[in-house]
Amino acid sequence: MCLWEAVIRTILKGATPEERAKAAEQVCLTIDRSRLTEEGRMAAEEILPILAEDACELVRRALAVTLKSSPAVPRHIALKLARDVDSIALPILSASPAFTEEDLAEIVRIGGPARQVVIAKRSHVTPVVSESIVDHGVQRAIEALCANDNAEIPERCLQRVVERYSRSESVLSAVAYRRTLPMPVTEKLVRLVSDAVLDHLVSHHEIPPDIAVAIALGAYERATIDLVDQAGLTGDPARFVAHLNKHDRLTPSLLLRALANGHMAFLEHGLAERAEVPHRRARLMIHDAGPLGLRAVYEKAQLPVRLYPAFRAGVDAWRALEAEGGPLDRNRLQTLMLERFLSSDAVEFNVLQEDLVYLLARLDRQLGLDTAELAQSA
Repeated sequence: MCLWEAVIRTILKGATPEERAKAAEQVCLTIDRSRLTEEGRMAAEEILPILAEDACELVRRALAVTLKSSPAVPRHIALKLARDVDSIALPILSASPAFTEEDLAEIVRIGGPARQVVIAKRSHVTPVVSESIVDHGVQRAIEALCANDNAEIPERCLQRVVERYSRSESVLSAVAYRRTLPMPVTEKLVRLVSDAVLDHLVSHHEIPPDIAVAIALGAYERATIDLVDQAGLTGDPARFVAHLNKHDRLTPSLLLRALANGHMAFLEHGLAERAEVPHRRARLMIHDAGPLGLRAVYEKAQLPVRLYPAFRAGVDAWRALEAEGGPLDRNRLQTLMLERFLSSDAVEFNVLQEDLVYLLARLDRQLGLDTAELAQSA
């Protein structure tokens, strides 16, 4: 206790603000890094209110900065600091676990732009806080929120953001580059964003089938869409292939390209759609260990005879990778599928030149992605 008393004495009667702030920092570091005894915890409970009430801004800032992410700060102290000047409020608001989501939502409502932005950037933002930012935040705060993939933003809030800021490229880009997006939000964005952002959307997020087909057919002049990418992104392959088939886009070439990229679920649903058989039956036939199942559903789907060896090679490559086991992310799976598919003699002699060019270009892209990932992990 002598140490605590000496520190408190320095804080209360230090010759200069800097000296007192240094003493405050020392006691805060001790609280943050030590497993306090019951006696030490009681002493900390006495010291923290003294620091939070200190007339010297440097002392209060030492508390806010040093203990900004510490669970040792009681909620009432955190709230007091949050009402202080920005140099003290912003650090504690950025990371303190002491606040409830209701606390943060209320601070967003009554606080200024700087506090809204720092709350929007927290390592976790709950739906309640996100909604408060969308309803009461300035544009900078909303943009920061949308750019934060650790923020849980309800779909209705994202919809409101897109509608309200339909002319703001920076806000729309922040939404578009989120790790995950609900499909209705993606659909709205497709019609509003620039070419560069649209390219990101169509290659990283599922696009509604009607929009995907419209872009592929050229209804949107600003960009084209790779339906193979969408085959891998779609969460509802049955609906997607039905729409493609309705618009005569479920072609043998598309199915073969999708298979070569490892999109087995898309192939299963695609053959089921074209053959007019239930998906479960088509799946069993495709993965039949014998030679007849795949051929039967293939012929019923009325696909070209000359392409069957290439489809057979693709299914065999998939089954071999599946049998080998081991974890495979999407990029690595596509790389291995393309390598094995393109090395098959059946592919070289039966696949159209334009499909080979496409698949070789995809393999080059996948190898580039793998190289980049290796460089990042090195």
